[in-house]
Amino acid sequence: MFKKQLASVAHQPEQTDLQMAADQLGNILLGKELKVQLSLACMVAGGHLLIEDVPGVGKTTLAQALGITMGLPWNRLQFTSDLLPADVIGVSIFDSNKSEFEFKPGPVFTSILLADEINRAPPKAQSALLEAMEENQVSIDGKTMKLPEHFFVIATQNPADNMGAYPLPESQLDRFLVAIDLGYPDAKTERDLLRNGGMRHQIQDLKAIVDGSMLSHWQQSAKKITLSDNILDYLQSLIAESRNPQRLTGGLRGLSPRAGLNLLEMAKAWALLQDRSMLLPEDIQAVFPSVAGHRIAGDVKRGHKIAKALLDDVAVNRS
Repeated sequence: MFKKQLASVAHQPEQTDLQMAADQLGNILLGKELKVQLSLACMVAGGHLLIEDVPGVGKTTLAQALGITMGLPWNRLQFTSDLLPADVIGVSIFDSNKSEFEFKPGPVFTSILLADEINRAPPKAQSALLEAMEENQVSIDGKTMKLPEHFFVIATQNPADNMGAYPLPESQLDRFLVAIDLGYPDAKTERDLLRNGGMRHQIQDLKAIVDGSMLSHWQQSAKKITLSDNILDYLQSLIAESRNPQRLTGGLRGLSPRAGLNLLEMAKAWALLQDRSMLLPEDIQAVFPSVAGHRIAGDVKRGHKIAKALLDDVAVNRS
């Protein structure tokens, strides 16, 4: 039986730190508390984040603020139409003094890579990130090189129908644990922005709230979140319904077993942010559109709508 209650364990220090991180991010991206929490939960779950929307709504601002708040080394790479794979992972250059090739690492050799407008680069440059995102390593000249323990890609992209955009292939979309859109601000928030100016100038004043050891502790805490058989029944029902042949029209796809594992990981991270030690249906419902949408439809906004409709059609057994 599901119980709507907070964890019976004592309040742990990481909860305060998690809230501080969420508050700092919320002060930069006004009126987007849900998207901020989803972004933070994605990093606690150890996944990669894709932010899709039209230019000018705060995608890069959120990505930069996340990088600083997490207190980890980070690089920013602007994806352009002439970007080459070597611009992402690095290149070997012949050193005449040593008579040998020396590897010059690219921006991917960092903890957090802010990949700005990832779908403006051609497919070869996009694919340079695939191995790094999946295996936490890159292969260069027949050699395998490990990336830092905490390696996250925070990518922004413009809608696929924008001029000069290359839609990400399914294989790369699936590498992103979470895909969100930010949307336009509400009237009050936009009024504040118009009156006081944008928030990007405040990024330089942000401070690092997290470090690598704290992030590792959060990730271990999230893995210890308990779940019941009823929760697994509910999760499996959602996955099964996504594969219903009657739903798979217009190029839609059912969720894979890996997507189910991703949903569980993300739901546990969300529960940790809510200061709970037990998984509830609400945790799965909160993260389902952002984890499942882009996998079902290949388009973030359309996928979110379809995922929300799927949630409406699958009942929760609370008996």
